[in-house]
Amino acid sequence: QVQLVESGGGLVQPGGSLRLSCAASGRTGTTYALGWFRQAPGEAREFVAAISGSSTVYSDSVKGRFTISRDNAKNMVYLQMNNLLLADTAVYYCAAAPTIARMRASLGSWGQGTQVTVSS
Repeated sequence: QVQLVESGGGLVQPGGSLRLSCAASGRTGTTYALGWFRQAPGEAREFVAAISGSSTVYSDSVKGRFTISRDNAKNMVYLQMNNLLLADTAVYYCAAAPTIARMRASLGSWGQGTQVTVSS
């Protein structure tokens, strides 16, 4: 079982930037998939981005604006969010799974979430 703790959420204006961090503990080798999902009020949880080894995957809605990265030595995964939109407002969840495919099927571990609010 992997334990995940997110940090870095907050309030930001449209066009601004935030960086989310997630500390992972447990079985997280370099090829273990780490990633991010988000859930807006009244909406289903949706995939945002994932990284496994040197491979990264992004949802179309964040491609070109968000960047996922990881520090294997520190067991950390990050989500750099630039040019934030009102539609990016959501609770962001860190996720971990043996593969990106399993993560996208919601077959893995979750953090408790961190709120990101984009508002003017």
